[in-house]
Amino acid sequence: MAVMERIKAELANRPVVLFMKGTPELPMCGHSQRAVEALRKAGAQQWHTVNVMADPEIRANLPRFADWPTFPQLFVQGELIGGADIVDELAAAGELARIVAEAQSA
Repeated sequence: MAVMERIKAELANRPVVLFMKGTPELPMCGHSQRAVEALRKAGAQQWHTVNVMADPEIRANLPRFADWPTFPQLFVQGELIGGADIVDELAAAGELARIVAEAQSA
C-alpha cells in the first residue's frame, strides 16, 4: 500500500489520531510529550497514536500530506488540527476538551 494510502487508512476510522515522535508512554521529544499531556488533560479516551520514528515513510510524507512541516500532528475526524503549539492554545482555551468530546461521541 502506498504511504499516502496508509496515512489515509490511519485516519479513516479513528476520531482522534496523533502522529508523534515516540509513544504516549515514551515520547521522544518535548513537543510530542506536551501534546500527549494536553490530550489526557482534555479527557481524551479513545485516541490513536502513530510513532513516526518507527515508520520512516510516514515521517517523510506526512508533512506533505498535511501541509504541516513538524511533529506532532493532531488530526480529529480526519482533519488536521495542528502541532503542539496549537494543541496547547486549544487546551488553554478549553477548546481541546470540546473538540475531543465531540469527536469521541460522533
